[in-house]
Amino acid sequence: MSKSPVRAQAKGADGVSEGRDSAVGEQGAIRPKKATKRPAGESVKRPAKAKPAASATTSGRGTAAGTGTTPSGTAAGAARSGAAWKPESRLAMVRRARRINRELAELYPYAHPELDFRNPFELLVATVLSAQTTDLRVNQTTPALFAAYPTPEDMAAAVPEEMEELIRPTGFFRAKTKSLIGLSVALRDRFGGEVPGRLDDLVTLPGVGRKTANVVLGNAFGVPGITVDTHFGRLVRRWKWTEQEDPEKVEAEIATIFPKSEWTMLSHRVVFHGRRICHARKPACGACPIAPLCPAYGEGETDPEKARKLLKYEMAGRPGQRLSPPADYPGMPAPPLGAD
Repeated sequence: MSKSPVRAQAKGADGVSEGRDSAVGEQGAIRPKKATKRPAGESVKRPAKAKPAASATTSGRGTAAGTGTTPSGTAAGAARSGAAWKPESRLAMVRRARRINRELAELYPYAHPELDFRNPFELLVATVLSAQTTDLRVNQTTPALFAAYPTPEDMAAAVPEEMEELIRPTGFFRAKTKSLIGLSVALRDRFGGEVPGRLDDLVTLPGVGRKTANVVLGNAFGVPGITVDTHFGRLVRRWKWTEQEDPEKVEAEIATIFPKSEWTMLSHRVVFHGRRICHARKPACGACPIAPLCPAYGEGETDPEKARKLLKYEMAGRPGQRLSPPADYPGMPAPPLGAD
């Protein structure tokens, strides 16, 4: 299958293209004016000395709080000197987006789903429970839930009031209980007690939409998918990969930028970055390694020392969200329920 012109060209460049497509184009040399002769005796008015320009804030690269120099000639350099992010072509945006993905891959080589699970059923249940709460709270709740209901058949036969008490810490426990029992009945009666590996089948289950289906497909079945949660949507709009607000439209547009093989890991990397550095209310811009590629630089704290205090989880030497994280995770496991 032939590659699209955009992707074929985008692979050949690492940085933001210069000139017309760059955030800050090169400036032509300024030629000095020729001196003019003045009549004898006429006083010469000398221009007042210009005040030196304020130095731009420096940014780190390669670590969460590095000490690199200001990336002049980049969009971040423009942002730091007060200039606005200039429009870029589609090709330039694709190149920048793919470079951000590569940078995130270096920053988070251990990126992973932050829900504890041992099989597709547990991941499906945990993802449904994660609505309107943190992955940490879900991970602290599911050990007791799966001890009581280890299979779809067990959960389908659950007494609602008993399940409600087990999942109460995740919030909206009555609605979630109804969804979990309903999807378990569907798995038992329609799919032989197995979680289906097709999106069209998964979205027919109670409480399961495209986001949940893509999480399950990408991480339990190895089927590439883009997971558009609040973090993913916020960051891709900040980076100007899309202006869409609807999750399905966001998913469709981002899918045109990256090869399918990258979709699942891209989702993990972006979500990791949103949870650790690029926060919703106060992003840690001064500690962000991809600041030179970010059109939204300056929305948050730009002072490196202050920005480092905003980092979370392993970036700040604190526990992560999983009680049983992967072996390559560099941080500490999360505490069990009641110990935090």
